[in-house]
Amino acid sequence: MIVVDSSVWIDFFRGDASPEVDRLDELLETSEIIVGDLILTEVLQGFRRDADYAVAKQLLTDFSVVSMVGADQAILSADIYRELRKSGVTPRKTIDVWIAAFCIKWQIPLLYSDRDFDSMQPFGLIVA
Repeated sequence: MIVVDSSVWIDFFRGDASPEVDRLDELLETSEIIVGDLILTEVLQGFRRDADYAVAKQLLTDFSVVSMVGADQAILSADIYRELRKSGVTPRKTIDVWIAAFCIKWQIPLLYSDRDFDSMQPFGLIVA
Protein backbone atom coordinates (compact mmCIF):
# COMPACT_ATOMS: atom_id res chain seq x y z
CA MET A 1 0.00 0.00 0.00
CA ILE A 2 1.33 3.45 -0.91
CA VAL A 3 0.22 7.07 -1.16
CA VAL A 4 1.39 9.08 -4.16
CA ASP A 5 1.60 12.84 -3.63
CA SER A 6 0.15 15.31 -6.10
CA SER A 7 3.69 16.44 -6.98
CA VAL A 8 4.26 13.06 -8.63
CA TRP A 9 0.79 12.71 -10.15
CA ILE A 10 1.09 16.15 -11.76
CA ASP A 11 4.42 15.21 -13.36
CA PHE A 12 2.88 11.89 -14.44
CA PHE A 13 -0.09 13.53 -16.18
CA ARG A 14 2.14 16.14 -17.81
CA GLY A 15 4.35 13.39 -19.19
CA ASP A 16 7.41 14.75 -17.37
CA ALA A 17 10.28 12.35 -16.84
CA SER A 18 11.60 11.91 -13.31
CA PRO A 19 12.73 9.09 -11.02
CA GLU A 20 9.49 9.52 -9.07
CA VAL A 21 7.35 9.13 -12.21
CA ASP A 22 9.37 6.04 -13.14
CA ARG A 23 8.68 4.65 -9.66
CA LEU A 24 4.98 5.44 -10.05
CA ASP A 25 4.94 3.55 -13.36
CA GLU A 26 6.33 0.51 -11.51
CA LEU A 27 3.89 0.88 -8.62
CA LEU A 28 0.88 1.09 -10.92
CA GLU A 29 1.53 -2.54 -11.85
CA THR A 30 2.68 -3.91 -8.51
CA SER A 31 1.15 -2.04 -5.55
CA GLU A 32 -2.10 -0.93 -4.04
CA ILE A 33 -2.23 2.83 -4.44
CA ILE A 34 -4.29 4.99 -2.14
CA VAL A 35 -5.47 8.39 -3.31
CA GLY A 36 -6.14 10.87 -0.54
CA ASP A 37 -9.05 13.25 -1.00
CA LEU A 38 -6.67 16.18 -0.53
CA ILE A 39 -4.39 14.84 -3.25
CA LEU A 40 -7.35 14.20 -5.54
CA THR A 41 -8.35 17.85 -5.21
CA GLU A 42 -4.82 19.16 -5.78
CA VAL A 43 -4.37 17.10 -8.93
CA LEU A 44 -7.78 17.59 -10.52
CA GLN A 45 -8.01 21.33 -9.93
CA GLY A 46 -5.03 21.89 -12.22
CA PHE A 47 -6.57 20.55 -15.43
CA ARG A 48 -7.63 23.15 -17.96
CA ARG A 49 -9.09 20.84 -20.61
CA ASP A 50 -12.27 18.95 -19.74
CA ALA A 51 -11.10 15.83 -21.58
CA ASP A 52 -7.84 15.67 -19.60
CA TYR A 53 -9.76 16.27 -16.37
CA ALA A 54 -12.15 13.41 -17.17
CA VAL A 55 -9.32 10.96 -17.92
CA ALA A 56 -7.44 11.87 -14.73
CA LYS A 57 -10.60 11.74 -12.63
CA GLN A 58 -11.43 8.27 -13.93
CA LEU A 59 -7.91 6.97 -13.35
CA LEU A 60 -7.57 8.40 -9.85
CA THR A 61 -11.00 7.33 -8.64
CA ASP A 62 -10.34 3.77 -9.79
CA PHE A 63 -7.99 3.58 -6.77
CA SER A 64 -9.13 3.59 -3.16
CA VAL A 65 -9.93 7.21 -2.29
CA VAL A 66 -9.63 7.97 1.42
CA SER A 67 -10.32 10.94 3.65
CA MET A 68 -7.03 12.25 5.00
CA VAL A 69 -8.12 14.75 7.65
CA GLY A 70 -10.22 14.24 10.75
CA ALA A 71 -9.83 15.51 14.29
CA ASP A 72 -6.93 13.19 15.17
CA GLN A 73 -5.17 13.98 11.91
CA ALA A 74 -5.70 17.72 12.40
CA ILE A 75 -4.10 17.57 15.85
CA LEU A 76 -1.18 15.44 14.64
CA SER A 77 -0.69 17.85 11.73
CA ALA A 78 -0.66 20.83 14.09
CA ASP A 79 1.85 19.06 16.35
CA ILE A 80 4.16 18.32 13.42
CA TYR A 81 3.82 21.86 12.07
CA ARG A 82 4.62 23.35 15.49
CA GLU A 83 7.66 21.11 15.97
CA LEU A 84 8.96 22.02 12.54
CA ARG A 85 8.55 25.72 13.31
CA LYS A 86 10.40 25.27 16.62
CA SER A 87 13.29 23.74 14.70
CA GLY A 88 13.38 26.66 12.28
CA VAL A 89 11.48 25.05 9.41
CA THR A 90 8.22 26.56 8.21
CA PRO A 91 6.29 24.28 5.87
CA ARG A 92 5.14 26.13 2.75
CA LYS A 93 1.79 24.36 2.57
CA THR A 94 -0.34 23.06 5.42
CA ILE A 95 -1.84 20.50 3.05
CA ASP A 96 1.57 18.79 2.82
CA VAL A 97 1.65 18.48 6.61
CA TRP A 98 -1.84 16.94 6.53
CA ILE A 99 -0.73 14.42 3.90
CA ALA A 100 2.43 13.55 5.82
CA ALA A 101 0.49 13.20 9.10
CA PHE A 102 -1.91 10.75 7.46
CA CYS A 103 0.98 8.67 6.15
CA ILE A 104 2.79 8.82 9.50
CA LYS A 105 -0.27 7.78 11.50
CA TRP A 106 -1.10 4.84 9.26
CA GLN A 107 2.56 4.01 8.45
CA ILE A 108 1.92 4.17 4.72
CA PRO A 109 4.88 5.05 2.49
CA LEU A 110 4.63 8.30 0.52
CA LEU A 111 6.01 8.78 -2.97
CA TYR A 112 6.72 12.46 -3.52
CA SER A 113 8.92 14.92 -5.34
CA ASP A 114 8.11 17.93 -3.14
CA ARG A 115 11.10 18.78 -0.93
CA ASP A 116 8.83 19.98 1.89
CA PHE A 117 8.23 16.35 2.85
CA ASP A 118 11.94 15.80 3.55
CA SER A 119 11.66 17.71 6.84
CA MET A 120 8.87 15.38 7.99
CA GLN A 121 10.89 12.17 7.84
CA PRO A 122 12.11 12.53 11.46
CA PHE A 123 8.45 12.29 12.54
CA GLY A 124 8.18 8.84 10.98
CA LEU A 125 7.31 9.61 7.37
CA ILE A 126 8.26 6.60 5.27
CA VAL A 127 9.60 7.48 1.82
CA ALA A 128 8.48 5.16 -0.95
